[in-house]
Amino acid sequence: MNYSQAMERLRSCGQEHVLAGWNRLGAKARRGLLAQVEQIDPASVRRCQAALKAGGATADSSKGVAPKVAVLSGAFRRKAVEAGERELRAGRVAALLVAGGQGSRLGYDGPKGCYSIGPVTGAPLFYFHARKILARSRRYGAPIPFYVMTSEANNAATVRCFVENAYFGLNPKDVFFFTQGMWPGMTKDGKIILDEPGHVFMSPDGHGGLLAALKKSGALDDMKRRGISSVFFFQVDNPLVEVADPAFVGYHVMQKSSYSLKLCAKRDPKEKVGMPMRFGKTFRMVEYTEMTDEQCNRRKKDGSLYFLYGSPAIHVFDRAFLAREAAKAMPLHLAFKKIPVFDGTKVVKPSEPNGYKFEKFIFDILPNATRAAFLAFDPADEFSPLKNAEGSDSPATCQADLRAKWLRALAEAGVSVPPGVPLEIDPAYALDAADIRARGLQLRL
Repeated sequence: MNYSQAMERLRSCGQEHVLAGWNRLGAKARRGLLAQVEQIDPASVRRCQAALKAGGATADSSKGVAPKVAVLSGAFRRKAVEAGERELRAGRVAALLVAGGQGSRLGYDGPKGCYSIGPVTGAPLFYFHARKILARSRRYGAPIPFYVMTSEANNAATVRCFVENAYFGLNPKDVFFFTQGMWPGMTKDGKIILDEPGHVFMSPDGHGGLLAALKKSGALDDMKRRGISSVFFFQVDNPLVEVADPAFVGYHVMQKSSYSLKLCAKRDPKEKVGMPMRFGKTFRMVEYTEMTDEQCNRRKKDGSLYFLYGSPAIHVFDRAFLAREAAKAMPLHLAFKKIPVFDGTKVVKPSEPNGYKFEKFIFDILPNATRAAFLAFDPADEFSPLKNAEGSDSPATCQADLRAKWLRALAEAGVSVPPGVPLEIDPAYALDAADIRARGLQLRL
């Protein structure tokens, strides 16, 4: 792209100011700016401007009804596991990881997936996810292709982490990296923000951006070529997640669901999690900010919360459903943030929010699902997010939760571990108590 082409593109969406300082830029800065402009889609800019005018209004959630949430146990659970195992043996299951974030809140300069979380080895988050995939692939005798969505900021470092660790034992041919899209930030009046001379402020387009990224990268075509029908979706910051859990996959298939969600009970009525609700014949995710006080505190006759179950972003999608949705435009969500601005002479760092980021949320496709399914799970076994450097949802809590899970598996297999003994189990060595029993593991102190 040259200057004339860039100006024509910007003029078509009223953003000519982006090139206002062109004559003061060096050759390298000019190339960088042209590369950014080439990524800017005028139609998407106009959509962002329309979203700003609409003011980010949210739908009325007051008539939402709690969905039916299944709890697997006994014969029903065994049937779901058997159905999921058939899918895994047939090679019809893929894993899709959202890993575009950096570890800045943890004080770590790099991709969050590279953050050390292993209590003994210091292994990174990516290790635990990849080794679980490897374990299930070995158990069921079929590959589980691993699709990893990164961002422009961390893609190179993420790929390097996998290469340097020999893909954690996975076949590189079964690991597919792709980057999510980036959207320019805007002022209240719909003007693209420059955060440095000759540089457009860009931010990731949210986990909902994975649909466009899957299509653009060829990942959806790769899934189709491999015969994938179920796609297990999870986020990088949860080391406890049961990747490609056969019970969940099986329940999804049994229900002939387009979009299935694992849900866990809220710890308090106003916990900051999204809540799936039914509206007539369709479902949609309602953010905690949209719920009324009455909805948050509503109780059943037995005293339990009516809207009890929230979403920690563990899903299974029908692959064909993802492909259909990837051809559509998704709703945009506004985030009013503090964004550095180049005012023509200097960079100003605001003390108050001054600009908007635009994001897409994957759960916005839930209303389009022909069928949806909801499954309860115990967060003690499957959910311990890594978000903060200290306190709740921190490395300390994640490691404690990992240890507690391993201790439960060992106890179930008849292995007793004295208090205080350092403990870490490679998922590819023993994924669960059944593996521990099969290996005849004896604890050596």
